[in-house]
Amino acid sequence: MSDFKHSGPTLDRMGFGGAPLGDMYAHSDDDRARETLATACQHGIRYYDTAPHYGAGLSEQRFGSFLARKPRSEYVLSTKVGRVLEPAEEPEATGPFVGGLYFKRRLDYSYDGAKQAVHDSLQRMGVGYLDIVYIHDLSPDALGDAWTDHFATAMAGAARALTEMRDQGLIHGWGLGVNTIEPCLRALDEADPDVFLLATQYHLLNTAGADELFPRCLDRDVSVVVGAPFGSGLLAGGDHYLYQKATDESIRTRDRMAEICRGHGVDLKAAALQFSAAHPAVDSIIPGASKPERIPQNKALFETDIPAELWAEFKREGLLPASAYVPD
Repeated sequence: MSDFKHSGPTLDRMGFGGAPLGDMYAHSDDDRARETLATACQHGIRYYDTAPHYGAGLSEQRFGSFLARKPRSEYVLSTKVGRVLEPAEEPEATGPFVGGLYFKRRLDYSYDGAKQAVHDSLQRMGVGYLDIVYIHDLSPDALGDAWTDHFATAMAGAARALTEMRDQGLIHGWGLGVNTIEPCLRALDEADPDVFLLATQYHLLNTAGADELFPRCLDRDVSVVVGAPFGSGLLAGGDHYLYQKATDESIRTRDRMAEICRGHGVDLKAAALQFSAAHPAVDSIIPGASKPERIPQNKALFETDIPAELWAEFKREGLLPASAYVPD
C-alpha cells in the first residue's frame, strides 16, 4: 500500500474499476452489480473507482447505493470531472457505454464545471467527501487536436478548483485519468497532482508508461494507478483492445503470450495483473468486473506463483522489453 504525498488515502494493490457497472459494452443488471460490489468487499477490496461518464451516472449511482451503509472511513473512493451531466429525455449511449441514466454529457474542464461535477458526484453517491478526483479524458485520444486547448482550460480551471478542494478537505487528492501519457507529463510541469490513473498504457501489450512518465512520478512522489490491466479486455480473452475491436496483430501477440503461459502452467490473466502491478511507480491496479465471480478469480490470479522463466521467455521473444520490470 502507498500513501499520497498530501496525506491522502492509502491505496490497495488491487482495487475495483467501475466502468463495467456503467453498461460498458452491454446492458447490466442492478442486482448483479450490487452482488459484484458485495463480493469485492467480502474479498477485502476497498478501493473503488468510478466516473460520471460511466453510463451517464449509472456507475456512480450503483456505487452510492452499495456504499450507503458502509462507514466512510473504511474505503477509498475516486471519481472524475470533465463532464457535467444534464437531464435528458433518453439515456445517452456513447463510446463503449451502451446505456445508462437519463442524462447527457457536457464537456466542461472549467473551474466552475469541476466544482459542479464534484458536487453532483457527492450527491449521486451520498458521500461527504471524495478521496481522489481525476480530470477525465484530457487527452488526444478523446479530444483530438483540441486537447491542448482543453488542457489549458483545465490547468487554469479544474486543476485550480481541485487544488482548492484538496486544501479544504473536500477531496484528498487529484490528478488525471487518461489513456495517453503526454497529458500526465505536461501536468507534472504545470500543476501539483497527487496521482495519475493511467489506462491502457502499462500492461503486457504496451509498456509505454515506464519509459518517461513512471521515472518522473517516482521523482515527484506522484502515485500511479493502472487502469485496464487487461488492455480493456484482450488479455482476459476478450476481443476489445484500447476500447476498440482488437486488430489481428494484437490478437496474435496475445495468443503467443497465452501459449507461453500455458507452457509454464500459468493463466495469461495472472501474468497480466501481476505485470501491471510490478513497476515500483505503480501503487494500485483496478481491473473492472461486471460479474461477482470475477472478483475471487482476479484475487486468485493476482496471488498465483509465476516462474521467473516465463518472464525471461517473454523477453527473449521480444514480447516484453529487456528492461521491463517483472514480478519478483
